[in-house]
Amino acid sequence: MKEIIGKYGIWNGGGLRAEDPSRRGERAEAAAELEELGFGAIWLGGSSSAANAAPLLEATSRVVVGTSIQSIWDHEAEAAAVSHTDLNAAHSGRFVLGLGVSHAKLAEQYRRPYSALVSYLDALDGAGAPAEGRVLAALGPRTIELARDRAAGSIPYLITADQTARSRELLGDTPLLAPELKVVLESDPARARTLARDCLAIYLGLPNYTDNFLRNGFTEDDFKDGGSDRLVDAVFAWGSDDRIRARVDEFIAAGADHVALQVVDGGTRYDLPRQAWRRLAALLA
Repeated sequence: MKEIIGKYGIWNGGGLRAEDPSRRGERAEAAAELEELGFGAIWLGGSSSAANAAPLLEATSRVVVGTSIQSIWDHEAEAAAVSHTDLNAAHSGRFVLGLGVSHAKLAEQYRRPYSALVSYLDALDGAGAPAEGRVLAALGPRTIELARDRAAGSIPYLITADQTARSRELLGDTPLLAPELKVVLESDPARARTLARDCLAIYLGLPNYTDNFLRNGFTEDDFKDGGSDRLVDAVFAWGSDDRIRARVDEFIAAGADHVALQVVDGGTRYDLPRQAWRRLAALLA
């Protein structure tokens, strides 16, 4: 997987995975442009699925498309295995099944998430879905080790460069490590941090993320008033092109094989920030 995914990808939480048929052509055009811009992967955020990935795979010829994540509570493992096999057969192995346990506030069935994830992987194995075609959204040590032993690697969301380094230590050298990183293309500190806090607010209400921050050196004080400057600056890249490039490089230096870049610009989740994607491609070139 490392050989085809490249160093940089785009993470998009709504616009590219939306199901509005009237915008299918626009989504296909945007995916094709991302491929032309040189991004190695498109990661579909939220509770995405193979069905969301299929149109983007049809519109492209090289870029990898992955779910980030497909919730284990929303899709039966056997059906997920069939979709995984069919998409990869049709599109030269370019579909990656990114799996996660979501959050207690978002999934009514949420119980014993680690055990549920292990059982889900067992069912995928039983249905013939190869471990090398899936990755896990792994934050805690046990899940990172599961990503090492039962998948092709980890696609952690909302982590720092320091946490990336610790994930690499647990994963070892071979598995894929592809953290998501939020990017604010804004040089004014007040404006950049305001946009960042607006985006961060929902995550500070989800214990999976706040517990992970606490495990990694942050305190409850860092969650007040929309997030401390220390927290915002650790999980967002903002500023000049040179500064943003340096932050991305920091994650690579910490052990990331690939960084999934999410543009944060204050727009709606269904926007396609194509001009921002072009600027990102230019500053990463």
